[in-house]
Amino acid sequence: METSEKLEKYFSEEHTFKKEIAILRKLILSTDLEETFKWSVPTYTIKNKNVLSLGKFKNHYGIWFFNGVFLKDPNKVLRNAQEGKTKAMRQWKLTVGDKINTKMVLDYCMEAIENEKKGLKISTVKKKASPLKIPSLLSKVLKDNSNLNKAFRKLSPYKQKEYTEYIMLAKQEKTKIARLEKIIPLIEKGIGINDKYRNC
Repeated sequence: METSEKLEKYFSEEHTFKKEIAILRKLILSTDLEETFKWSVPTYTIKNKNVLSLGKFKNHYGIWFFNGVFLKDPNKVLRNAQEGKTKAMRQWKLTVGDKINTKMVLDYCMEAIENEKKGLKISTVKKKASPLKIPSLLSKVLKDNSNLNKAFRKLSPYKQKEYTEYIMLAKQEKTKIARLEKIIPLIEKGIGINDKYRNC
């Protein structure tokens, strides 16, 4: 189904909030935003960047601002879309009996557009990687064999982790020893334990 057909279906089907959603759509389309259809809802973009979307549900409808965290929200109508999960998205939730303040809606939309043009984004902080826990069996071998130790240190952190987990996940000591003997030549060659599968 084409985007235009999906939009037509979304706005034409009977729904408690069909009239209200149509009003919001008309307001949004009076701006520079382009209408598309993503995640099963009408979504509005500028230069292919998501700015806002419309949604209708059983008991409410509303507007979702992708970077709503940057909106001034003087009327205190916005709330976190999913507390604890979403950092930037904010929703303006409306329900039966709520009057749509067209000027207010337009003001929020225009501010969201300006924020997108300015490139305002929440910077994501990468989690600091926890130090690698090397099992004692492997640690001892690396300590006793400097060449093996150098080869192990040259491996990417991801490959080092694969080797440590391969040893740690063995339940019996004899299995750990057998696995250790198997990986030593691979480490010496600078090969990751699952490289042969990656190259398939």
